[in-house]
Amino acid sequence: MDFAPSDRVESLLERIRAFMEEHVDPVEREALAALDREVAPGVPYPEILVELRERARGEGLWNLFLPDERLGPGLTNWEYGMLCELMGRSGVAPMVFNCAAPDTGNMEILAEHGSAEQRERWLTPLLEGEIRSCFSMTEPESAGSDPTGLISRAELDGDEWVINGHKWFTSGYNGAALAIAMVVTDPDAQPHRRASMILVPVDTPGFTGVRPVPVMGHDEGPGHWEVLYEDCRVPAGNLLGERGAGFQVAQDRLGPGRIHHCMRAIGSAERAFELMCERAHGREAFGGPLADKQFVQDFIASSRMEIDQARLMVLHAAWKMDTAGKRAARQDISMIKVIAAQMHQRVLDRAMQVHGALGMSDDTPLAAMWRQGRWLRIADGPDEVHKMVIAVRELNRFKPLESAAV
Repeated sequence: MDFAPSDRVESLLERIRAFMEEHVDPVEREALAALDREVAPGVPYPEILVELRERARGEGLWNLFLPDERLGPGLTNWEYGMLCELMGRSGVAPMVFNCAAPDTGNMEILAEHGSAEQRERWLTPLLEGEIRSCFSMTEPESAGSDPTGLISRAELDGDEWVINGHKWFTSGYNGAALAIAMVVTDPDAQPHRRASMILVPVDTPGFTGVRPVPVMGHDEGPGHWEVLYEDCRVPAGNLLGERGAGFQVAQDRLGPGRIHHCMRAIGSAERAFELMCERAHGREAFGGPLADKQFVQDFIASSRMEIDQARLMVLHAAWKMDTAGKRAARQDISMIKVIAAQMHQRVLDRAMQVHGALGMSDDTPLAAMWRQGRWLRIADGPDEVHKMVIAVRELNRFKPLESAAV
């Protein structure tokens, strides 16, 4: 494994870094406020982001996450991971480069599982940046950590699917044109063959946004919405992939998505680390700078080691996905999902502590970064579920030895 960036990736890193420093960082706070203020049904992006996105696209910094050379630059997962880390330093940069979730995952499964008609109607405008999409799986009445218990149903009535269900945390609903809904289509099938993915235009009658779910006090922007499907009818051709293959499609979406989430978390932690070090040098207390205090030095040393450990494990998982496939990398992906999310929270907590009361305010980006990072310990599988899966897989490796001993 050689994780030294190629000349092409090094060039992209330099170009993204320069673009962010010149165009994104100076207006980051303004862009975040505009996301909250301007996004609405039919308005996927605020004007300030529309302008930044047009500039990024014009400079060729667009759809960098897609490994398919027909749709993107054809980077491997570990190569894109380096770019993703850089984008993760900012709350708006992924959107600027059309590399933000849930659109990235939705585009990936449309590219892999969508029909020619589905790709033309939905994938093309997503790639062009004309629309946004949302992902609709989690339900208030069933445990999101165990999607075999999904309740929402879709029944085939002639040439239409009739969807009924109650979802929440439908991420990105506000301002989106399309939802990808995971619903039960075969209730009597085996647990992992009960559900399918169905494409639902947001303006379909019977598909209603109830409210944005407040997440740690924030309920604006694209949001995480509670939604209802009430006799919501879409054509039978809106089935994404095979009937009953919802879990397989979801796994195809989650593998690269977890790499992206983890690398963005590392970028966010790296930014917090830099702010912490600057604060330690610039703030004096009890006769000297905070940088001279042993507790703060422990914060710095622990954070540096944890960030670098997480980065290497994530790059290794991405490399394994590239070289051996998503299934072979399942254990590695589960491990990094836990490691990166928990590392991010520890580093952000230390950075906030070194900033004192200032770290709790919105005068620095730390509080917002902490809030977004805390979400990662739940999204795409809670830490506890991933740990359970990791342990079961490891224990299963030793079962033949136990049987032989008996």
